[in-house]
Amino acid sequence: MAKKVVATLKKTDGKSYAKVIRAVRSEKTGAYTFKEEIVAADLVKETLAKK
Repeated sequence: MAKKVVATLKKTDGKSYAKVIRAVRSEKTGAYTFKEEIVAADLVKETLAKK
């Protein structure tokens, strides 16, 4: 099971953002890599739900 980390960022322009870090397993080597995204705070659950 991959870890999911969410860090809340400061508000800008009335919107709050969050940095989402996901561990993704490589198909070729089996090693884990980390994917980082900055998304709106209200879209965090949707971002974590996609593979």
